[in-house]
Amino acid sequence: MNKATLSIAIATYNEENNISSCLKAVSWADEIVIVDGQSSDHTVALAQKYKAKIISTENKPMFHLNKQMAIDTCQSDWILQLDADEIVSPALKKEIQDILLKPVKNIIENGFRINRSNFFLTRFLKKGGQYPDPVFRLYKRGQGRLPCLSVHEKTVINPPIGQLKNDLLHYADTNFSRYLSRNNRYTTLMSQNLIDNKTPLNFVTFLNYLFLKPSLTFFQIYFRHLGFLDGFPGLVFAYYSAISHQTAFVKYFQTKKRL
Repeated sequence: MNKATLSIAIATYNEENNISSCLKAVSWADEIVIVDGQSSDHTVALAQKYKAKIISTENKPMFHLNKQMAIDTCQSDWILQLDADEIVSPALKKEIQDILLKPVKNIIENGFRINRSNFFLTRFLKKGGQYPDPVFRLYKRGQGRLPCLSVHEKTVINPPIGQLKNDLLHYADTNFSRYLSRNNRYTTLMSQNLIDNKTPLNFVTFLNYLFLKPSLTFFQIYFRHLGFLDGFPGLVFAYYSAISHQTAFVKYFQTKKRL
C-alpha cells in the first residue's frame, strides 16, 4: 500500500530569519511550494536549499492571494499550508505522518483543525484568547481554500473536519519591531476595509474607533480572557491590540481627507 503524499504551501516576503527553521521541520514532505513576493533578502536562496518549488510574483497587499496561489500549485494528496514563521513540532509531525499512512479514500475528514501556540516577545501566550488558536491548515487537495477577503480570515475546508491533538508553533512576534511592522500592515488593511465598506466619517465612527472599540478589546483580552496571567507580554499584547482600532481609524481619516 502506497502512503499518501503531502505538499507544503507557503507564501513569503523577506523571511530569511524564519524560512530555514520552518522548512527544516517539514523537509520530509513530498513537495514544498513557495510563492515569493519578490523578497529582497535571502529568502529564496535559503528555500532552494530545501528543493522548494519557487514561484515569484508581486508582494500583494492582500497576502492571502499569494497563499492561495501556493495552494493551487500543490500536487500532492494532502496540503499543509504554513506561514514562514510557523514550525511543525515533532509531535505534530508524527501525527500528520500517521494520517499519510492511510489511503486518502479511507479518511472521512476532508481536513483537520490544528491548534497554534503563539509566541509573543518572550513566551507562548496561553491566555488573552490567544490559546488555543485553531487554524484550518491540513486538508485534502481541492478541499480547502482561502476566501481572500480579509487579512484575518482562515482557510475554509469542506466538511467533515477533524481536530489534531498537537500544536503548531507560531513564532510571529519574537521581537517588538517585527510586531510593529506586522501591525502596521494589518491596520492599513483595516483602514482600507473601512473605506471599502463606505464607513461614514462622523462623530459616531470617531467615538467608536477611538474609544469604544479599543476599550472593549482591552477589557476582553486582558480581563475576560485572563491576559494578565501572561505577565508583561500579556499586557503589551492587550494594549497594542486595543489601539490597533485607533491606528486604523487615523489612517482611514487621513485617506478620506485626501480623496
